[in-house]
Amino acid sequence: MADRFRITLAQLNPVVGDIEGNAAKAREVLEAGRAAGADLVAFTEMFITGYNTQDLVEKPAFHQAAIAAIEALAEEHADGPAFVIGGPWIEGASLYNAYHFCRGGKVVHRSLKHNLPNETVFDEVRVFDSGPLGGPYAVGNTRVGSPVCEDAWHPEVAETLEESGAEFLLVPNGSPYYRGKMDTRFNHMVARVVETGLPLIYLNMVGGQDDQVFDGGSFGLNPGGEMAFHMPVFDACVEHVDLERGETGWRICPGERAHMPDDWEQDYRAMVQSLRDYCGKTGFGKVLLGLSGGIDSAIVATIAADALGPENVRCVMLPSEYTSEHSLEDARAVAEALGCRYDFVPISAGRQAITETLAPLFEGTKPDVTEENIQSRLRGLLLMALSNKFGEMLLTTGNKSEVAVGYATIYGDMAGGYNPIKDLYKTRVFEQCRWRNANHRDWMMGPEGEVIPDRVISKPPSAELRADQKDSDSLPDYPVLDAILNILVDLDGSVADCVAAGFSREDAKRVEHLLFISEYKRFQSAPGTRLTKRAFWLDRRYPIVNRWRDNG
Repeated sequence: MADRFRITLAQLNPVVGDIEGNAAKAREVLEAGRAAGADLVAFTEMFITGYNTQDLVEKPAFHQAAIAAIEALAEEHADGPAFVIGGPWIEGASLYNAYHFCRGGKVVHRSLKHNLPNETVFDEVRVFDSGPLGGPYAVGNTRVGSPVCEDAWHPEVAETLEESGAEFLLVPNGSPYYRGKMDTRFNHMVARVVETGLPLIYLNMVGGQDDQVFDGGSFGLNPGGEMAFHMPVFDACVEHVDLERGETGWRICPGERAHMPDDWEQDYRAMVQSLRDYCGKTGFGKVLLGLSGGIDSAIVATIAADALGPENVRCVMLPSEYTSEHSLEDARAVAEALGCRYDFVPISAGRQAITETLAPLFEGTKPDVTEENIQSRLRGLLLMALSNKFGEMLLTTGNKSEVAVGYATIYGDMAGGYNPIKDLYKTRVFEQCRWRNANHRDWMMGPEGEVIPDRVISKPPSAELRADQKDSDSLPDYPVLDAILNILVDLDGSVADCVAAGFSREDAKRVEHLLFISEYKRFQSAPGTRLTKRAFWLDRRYPIVNRWRDNG
């Protein structure tokens, strides 16, 4: 009986829909596993299709192509190590999220996902059928159990595998990032280890997919919950992990434990990675944005420079007569500090032409927010013209506070293809800027040092659409606004909860009103990086037409 077992773990970045490309990545790892003498090569959940596929996986031509690709991989590597790979499977009229075990040129076992997540960003009940509780698969004389992702967040699948002879657990995942997610994973996996008494290897994918970022961080736990190894977060990598069999069964041999960054670094890395992958996977090599001299556009420009390189970022200042001299100076300073292209495109002449065009229709009315929004929409028009002409994707720059209460102009500053700070409250934007000024990592393509001048961070926020305008003219101060939004959005709380927390009922009702009436704007907004469990898109789905209000 063999006393040593080697697994090659593929913590990779698949692309949704790129079946051929994902299969090519698998081939490289299979050869690496062969060279390392692996007994088993392991890939992540739904690796062959990429994840999360949403309704795409229901398309017959798509899931049939994915299944055929797995069968072809098995046949090609008949003389190599056994491997397990995630992908769809059809039995009769049922579609499953499956983990395919391939050996000797064939798929010889499939672990079918039993617990289908149906919350936050997941709709697996919508697209997949629940598989039965199954048993382990045999690699030589060693029996391996694979609860698929959510299956390891509940006890019954792991317990069934242990009772039917599994000697250790290998858990393939497509587990996206949110702040604090790693601690949640540890807690669930330790529970499975304690319940079963078996070693457990948690294998997660990396990379951005639309709003979601998969952060890797694969790890191994020995009986009792002791960590054996921990792979890096966010980095694609391949590791060879050994297990040894002793008198009490298998144990994972100690390996490297990667550094675990703090929340500020992980959030920033998620924003950089999501933009990098969104552009890379959709074919955009360059981006542009309106650089106003304010803090939101400054952090977005910095994220873009770190994601794509400063040479691939165009910053455009579009001043009106209300743009302050400080904003002109600050916008140029940010672009120069980052090393990005800086264009200066005044909007006064265009605004005057639009004003004259509308004058006959507006005769007898007083100027109001309409005229303010014309400025924003003119900027959106000019930025989209540049995007079309030069093939550069336009980034939007609204933070979560603004997105929540609709403090943005639809078809104006909301125009664009992606928003990396969409799930970052304004109060966190300030601190995130300070963090980036003080820290630089090798995954950042922008320059180190203070790239966002202190004046950009410290000056009062303003849209500068009228004379002496401040955000606080229209909204509660951001510490108050964000705290109320945290209760109403992130904690799904009530107006009464806000009052109990010390905020005025007037402020809470006002914020709730703005939150509800802005739903139509969010419905049309650009996707953006998910940093929390209550991001605006798939995590929180409200009707646009909605007369209910909290009168408690």
